[in-house]
Amino acid sequence: MNTATKLHPDDVRAAFSRALSDMYKTEVPQYGTLLELVADINAEVIRRDGPLSTGPHADEERQRLGVERHGAIRLGTAEELATMRRLFAVMGMVPVGYYDLSVAGVPVHATAFRTTDEASLRRNPFRVFTSLLRLDLIDDVALRERAAAILERRDIYTARCRALIAIAEREGGLDAAQAAEFVAQALETFRWHHDATVDADTYRELRSKHPLIADVVCFKGPHINHLTPRVLDIDAAQAAMHGRGMKAKDSIEGPPRRGCPILLRQTSFLALEEPIRFVGAQGDGTHTARFGEIEQRGCALTPAGRERYDALLQQSREAGKTAPDKGRALAETFAAFPDDLATLHSEGLAYVRWQVPAERLASRERPAPGQSAAELLAGGWLAIEPLIYEDFLPVSAAGIFRSNLGSEGQAAYDGGGNRGAFERDLGAPVADEFALYEATEQQSLQAALARLAGAEATSTQAA
Repeated sequence: MNTATKLHPDDVRAAFSRALSDMYKTEVPQYGTLLELVADINAEVIRRDGPLSTGPHADEERQRLGVERHGAIRLGTAEELATMRRLFAVMGMVPVGYYDLSVAGVPVHATAFRTTDEASLRRNPFRVFTSLLRLDLIDDVALRERAAAILERRDIYTARCRALIAIAEREGGLDAAQAAEFVAQALETFRWHHDATVDADTYRELRSKHPLIADVVCFKGPHINHLTPRVLDIDAAQAAMHGRGMKAKDSIEGPPRRGCPILLRQTSFLALEEPIRFVGAQGDGTHTARFGEIEQRGCALTPAGRERYDALLQQSREAGKTAPDKGRALAETFAAFPDDLATLHSEGLAYVRWQVPAERLASRERPAPGQSAAELLAGGWLAIEPLIYEDFLPVSAAGIFRSNLGSEGQAAYDGGGNRGAFERDLGAPVADEFALYEATEQQSLQAALARLAGAEATSTQAA
């Protein structure tokens, strides 16, 4: 057994996310421009509005913003998905949430691999939205079988990557040298390949069913199709993209602009048209799949908040069918959703992070004993901040996919989601994101109460 010191999964994840970002910047140079744009906007927002947090981890929250990324990949088989789960586990990432995109016309279901530990999220919140193609939604039986046969012939992982995953599982991690090799080998799975694995006719036939089917089936691996930095003002970013010559999509996915941001808003520059070489005599062609995306993350919503959000989103979509200005229809519909953190919290619509105001810690005055958290909040002894949403929105993801893959395919697929089948192919259950947010909120409350109690004890001793 290797007795060398094991690298912490956070360090492996940080190294991989840096390497992936560097590779994608080389493959898609506009991604580098996007990072510069986001950094400029974030610096301006912080200068204008102040720090992201006033709690004990304020510096870490600021540093997190600079490295925060999410990526997206699309897999073709159950074996690819199960191995991807094991690969991400080496980096401390687990599957969180189940997403059915078929109802929005994209023939996949998905999960998000991310870390769930608070300290790890502050250090590097790298996430990968990972979709699995649903061949069962292809109604042409012969084409479905041909696609399955094509996928079965490929192996998207190097032999050494598989070996290093097995070593990490057997020995409880990787040492520094093994981790560096793992990052290099894992990167090969995410790399872009100009060579298709099929002839032009097969590509066109699969694309006619849905562009995403062709994207998954016709290449050597699940090339990373976007990397997404987090911006603090996505409306400013949308305008700035046009100013820097990027072809941004025409609208932002997710909720409208608000005083208290919620969930997730996303936009992107449109996918590149990239040259590819087909098998056989028909020669070269082009493919569009890879693009640049920006996201703005807001407060995580409780089940009650999410139910209200989903209802308003559906209402706004119905109104938008006949409205001359869909953005205005969205904003008018969401006027019914509270737009300040205190109301969101008091109505049980959003998760929060509890803090003790610095001036209270410094004061010699102490709260009356026996007060509830609500009473301490009302009295200014405790404060709340938004608990940032770490996950994704299926309708928004589908909207981004559709805007970058082309218009072929259909509006929706019958049958709905199949979480049981997805978890069977994954080889594990997906975590419940609501339970994770609830636990984080309660942990922050207990930590804040302990800080307040510690300050009270210090004050009593000083007196």
